[in-house]
Amino acid sequence: MKKILLSSIITILSFGLLMADEGMWLPIFLKYNEAEMQSLGFKLTAEDVYSVNHNSMKDAIVLFGGGCTGELISSQGLLLTNHHCGYSQVQAHSTMEHNYLQDGFWAKTKAEEIPTPGLTVTFLIYMEDVTKQVLKGADSNMPEKERQAIVKRNTETIIARVENTTPFKAAIKPFYYGNQYFMFVTLTYRDVRLVGVPPESIGKFGGDSDNWMWPRHTGDFSLWRIYTDKNGNPADYSPENVPMKPAKWFPISIGGVDENDFTLVFGYPGTTHQFYTSDAVDIVANVQNPIAIQARTIRLDAMKRYMNQDPRVRLMYSAKANSISNGWKKWQGESKGIRESKVVELKQKEEQEFTKWLKTSPNLQAELGTLLPDMEQLYRTYRKDIQTVTYINECLFGVEMIQKVIHPYDRLLIHGQEADFDKNIQRVIDTYKGFQESYYMPIDKECFVNLMTYYFTSQDRTLIPVALQKYCGSELQVKAMMEQLWEKMSTTVPYFTDPAKFVDYLSKATYKKIAKSANAEIMTLYEELYNQYVSTYSRNRETENALNEKYRDYVNALMVKDTDKVFYPDANLTMRVTYGQVKGFAPADGVKYNYYTTLDGIIAKEDPDVYDYKVDPRLKQLWEAKDYGRYANSRGELPVAFIASNHTTGGNSGSPVINANGHLVGTNFDRVWEGTMSDIHYDVNRCRNISLDARYFLFIVDKFANAQNLIEEMTIVED
Repeated sequence: MKKILLSSIITILSFGLLMADEGMWLPIFLKYNEAEMQSLGFKLTAEDVYSVNHNSMKDAIVLFGGGCTGELISSQGLLLTNHHCGYSQVQAHSTMEHNYLQDGFWAKTKAEEIPTPGLTVTFLIYMEDVTKQVLKGADSNMPEKERQAIVKRNTETIIARVENTTPFKAAIKPFYYGNQYFMFVTLTYRDVRLVGVPPESIGKFGGDSDNWMWPRHTGDFSLWRIYTDKNGNPADYSPENVPMKPAKWFPISIGGVDENDFTLVFGYPGTTHQFYTSDAVDIVANVQNPIAIQARTIRLDAMKRYMNQDPRVRLMYSAKANSISNGWKKWQGESKGIRESKVVELKQKEEQEFTKWLKTSPNLQAELGTLLPDMEQLYRTYRKDIQTVTYINECLFGVEMIQKVIHPYDRLLIHGQEADFDKNIQRVIDTYKGFQESYYMPIDKECFVNLMTYYFTSQDRTLIPVALQKYCGSELQVKAMMEQLWEKMSTTVPYFTDPAKFVDYLSKATYKKIAKSANAEIMTLYEELYNQYVSTYSRNRETENALNEKYRDYVNALMVKDTDKVFYPDANLTMRVTYGQVKGFAPADGVKYNYYTTLDGIIAKEDPDVYDYKVDPRLKQLWEAKDYGRYANSRGELPVAFIASNHTTGGNSGSPVINANGHLVGTNFDRVWEGTMSDIHYDVNRCRNISLDARYFLFIVDKFANAQNLIEEMTIVED
């Protein structure tokens, strides 16, 4: 039976990509979507989007860093992505004397562009369906470990064949839980330089309050440039390197967008789980998200309080707070969307229909009759384990001192090899000194006390290690114990919270002396929770592997059951195309949102007493004079952002938004809060992607920054 189902799925994946309201499509198969795209207004062809025979849009798209998208916008390697995608790199270049995060930065010549070691961009050369090669020798009825061993061996052979004969790298990723496999052949460039970034008052306007929300007024962009050696090849940074000469770049349209206009988003979406069963969705909405949200609320409250008091602390913690808050806000919207769209109930209905379908055939019932009950049983174990892992990950490792100092101290020194002791001592000292450069202890103390109080007062006591249950009690009692424990870290060996004593202690310590420090109270707390985390996480991985095997059969069977339904693969940080239309939406009774925002909205939100809502004086002057140049719309407004029905997720940050003519009209940077459950369930009525209007980006570069040197190298069109 499984062999029959497997042969069916290959046909569906190759020829079933038609007529969908949602989807993250592999561009290699976009020809099957071409008619629908053109019916929505697209004036080009699938070959113009993705081709291995000639230059196409895919040649202007990059994976920026490890988890965003960027696009080329000039013949000189100029690259556009989001402000938040390059946020940590801009922070790393910033000092109190040259605070590029706060004040912005614009290179007026290429000599002023700032090298950014460690930042890379990766181009896709081509993708290929390698399912038959990967599964060669695999039997659908063989034990899973044996199957995975064959898949691993075949995958390594295929990759080696590419990498040993070309300058490219290759990766093979599973789709539909291992029912299909694709190879992605790529080329990575290692010399990427900062060209321009607006001040935080523009690039992060609205801060966490507006994050994931519509209407948005954020100028979320930054500019970079790719450099190569003199022959056009990837190279490490060198003053001798030259700007890249790309095969393709996007013309930028100042024609703007109107409601119902066609839009296409091209990029690297990170992770979606559209095939999750009801049990999995319930765990996300009612176990993982609530724990993580509360723990991150504690951390953000502490950070923001001190950041608002001291500009130096703000500089140190901006990127940290930005990273923490993104998931924090998203998970709130995701759980809300799951509840309001009744996703658990919808999944339960799908499972009931699946069970009925199985009963129509004795063969199906015999082969797959226990599939959903087996998954339900696995999720019972997984539910408690994911609760344990989430609490420890968010509470224990939410404390910087534990994550950055105590953890390496324990792993390298207490549990390290004696032969490596001297080397590891120096590693811990060097890490500690580097850690102190961007560390503010009052924030971390507050996080430690409140996170541990949250853990010991809200976690199921039966899931807390027995040796630590002495800390359980009322909120006041636990908080007092945690306050005392933090203070003891500066007065007892090894003096973690006293930098001078800690470094002095380490510089004189012996292997036996360090071993005795394992008895310190903080080390006992850390060890108990860390050991529980490791053992539970390991069990989780086993459960997830077992579930993935079940999902492979489940998804396979769903595709045979619903032959008239379009199934696109979950996102996995591989290149995808999504398309839709510019549309407003009505997220609640009596609420209807327009599809675009303007500079007028920024001025209306201005609040000089709130950091995130301060308006730059230069921007306000331009607004007062209505000095928008050619970037105003037909109503005389300066557009800032717009929304559309493109199906996006994390990783699509920085993705180009393309109009019907193949020209850049925006840069994707977010989704609406009400629709963040689209990673699990896409609701076309409430799911919208948020994009920066290209006209606002050009206005900031041209009128605000006076960086005409950059405007001149772009191709600007009026369609």
